[in-house]
Amino acid sequence: MSELTGLSERQIRYYEERKLVFPERSKGGTRKYSFADVERLVDIANKMEDGMQTFEIRKQEMKKSDVRDKMLRGQLNAAFKMRK
Repeated sequence: MSELTGLSERQIRYYEERKLVFPERSKGGTRKYSFADVERLVDIANKMEDGMQTFEIRKQEMKKSDVRDKMLRGQLNAAFKMRK
């Protein structure tokens, strides 16, 4: 992961500790990163380089998540209303 992202292992673990990335784990506890995780880590590193703090990045992601949830709810509601 360090080679793919250019980040140190410590940086990657720090971002995980700050709840910015959530890799899956194997039964043995080894982190299993997806391609989306790689993109996410690079995005986080770029934002940190631009001066953002981890809490700001997390807050920004929560807003994106809220918008995504609202859009999905709207689409589901529209789909179910069309069926009636």
